[in-house]
Amino acid sequence: MAIGLLTLVGGVWARLERWEWIVLSLTIALVLVLEAVNTALEHAVTLASPGIDPRAKAAKDVAAAAVLVAAVASIGVGVLLFGPRLR
Repeated sequence: MAIGLLTLVGGVWARLERWEWIVLSLTIALVLVLEAVNTALEHAVTLASPGIDPRAKAAKDVAAAAVLVAAVASIGVGVLLFGPRLR
């Protein structure tokens, strides 16, 4: 959340264009939504399967991997949006 807010401040500093704000906003939203879904899934799986079950672990791992992929992609978006302005 803090990094998202810092990125928004950076967007103001960099004077992003409208389409860049859209891309940045959607990217931040995607990461936050996937974090929420991951948390909900982890709690639901823990509730449904309190014991150790490889299928429960796999479900949690896949949800966490989705967050990781989105986070790495968001770094790429940040580099593309802010990189040229930092030269």
